[in-house]
Amino acid sequence: MTDPIADMLTRIRNAIAAGRESVVVPHSKIKESLASILKQNNFIADYRVEEVDGFKTIIITVKEGDRPAISSLQRVSKPGRRVYTSSKDIPLVLGGRGMVILSTSGGLMTGREARQKGLGGELICKVW
Repeated sequence: MTDPIADMLTRIRNAIAAGRESVVVPHSKIKESLASILKQNNFIADYRVEEVDGFKTIIITVKEGDRPAISSLQRVSKPGRRVYTSSKDIPLVLGGRGMVILSTSGGLMTGREARQKGLGGELICKVW
């Protein structure tokens, strides 16, 4: 697997399309912090980390109730084409209704937080 973040986003998209309540993703620190940001901004209902036979996984609950909060997930920076931005050029998603997630020197954060802190970085994904 060359892009584990894209795999995570695709698993979430597929779970939403199939009407599943939860999805299991292999664990990494960046995926866990991405899930944490999605939970803080109410795009997923919950997530938890479990260890089975020495392997950690992240179980993401994508919806609570009738419909999921995510209508689209889009990977921006890919292994073949990295996309970086300064704090002044962080894009708005759907006029501020969505969000962009960046990898900065201060860790993963939303575009709004990065603008407030004056940090730029690599654009990971767009969520709306």
